[in-house]
Amino acid sequence: MDAELSSQPIVASRVSKKKMSWYVWGTLFILPEVVLFIIFLWVPIFKGIFYSFYNVDFVDGNHFTGLANYVSILKDDLLWISIKNTLIYMALGIILGFWIPPLVAIAVSELRRFQGAARIISYLPSAVPAIVLYGMWMWFFDAVGPINSLLQKIGIDQVSFFSPKLAMASIVVLETWQSFGAATLIYIAAIVGIPKDLYEAAEIDGASVWQRVRYIILPSIKTLMGLLLVLQLITTSQGFQAQLSMTDGGPNNATLTYLLWLNHTAFRDLEFGKASAMGSLMFFVLIGMSILYNVMQRRSEKA
Repeated sequence: MDAELSSQPIVASRVSKKKMSWYVWGTLFILPEVVLFIIFLWVPIFKGIFYSFYNVDFVDGNHFTGLANYVSILKDDLLWISIKNTLIYMALGIILGFWIPPLVAIAVSELRRFQGAARIISYLPSAVPAIVLYGMWMWFFDAVGPINSLLQKIGIDQVSFFSPKLAMASIVVLETWQSFGAATLIYIAAIVGIPKDLYEAAEIDGASVWQRVRYIILPSIKTLMGLLLVLQLITTSQGFQAQLSMTDGGPNNATLTYLLWLNHTAFRDLEFGKASAMGSLMFFVLIGMSILYNVMQRRSEKA
């Protein structure tokens, strides 16, 4: 008995040392990633906030200007134009694009045959490189492109997809086509995870497809839809790549988003201090949206 009691501290010590060894090795493995993360993400963020209080000049040197860059942003008419366009872009992304992935996922999950092929086909647009995507849709939207040619054949007047009224909606359409595949697979994974007992009970009760969707699938993916909605808002609030490639903010600033204006300020107007101030404002807005996303994610995990 005494021998057993005396051996227990030795065993506990060995287990403790083994755990410490795992912690040390784990820390060493993730240390390079943490260092790179700090160097290439957090250092630029803090330097951007720092330079937002300076007039950055590569010839005469930097000069401290206090809040002058922030005041210049607030006085610039493009601020409210870019914010309005960004909000329109976010809203159109929800109206035109947010509902497509869950609808496609539900349709694919209800297929009795060829589900695997349908999943692959729905994801294929996401595999198209961005430069190819923009070139392809520029051709689609062209005055003599396939869409307008088809419209003219059926007696409909030519549509100017890059007019001030339609340019942003056209960009949302092409980006929805490109990105809905990845979100669709996430929804399909959530639908596959729904307990089969619910479907079997619904079939016994004689539930129709619409009733299965309404009372089983939609309640089961409701939290996921909320999470992806917040994530989409965060993503679309940073939209500028398609606007830069397709219209460069035109026509008449109709597609000039906040981040595209920041890009123009930094690399076209060479006002790096003002651009840093714009980036700092955007950073704090995104922090707020990220906090909201994390809160919703924790609630979904508890549910």
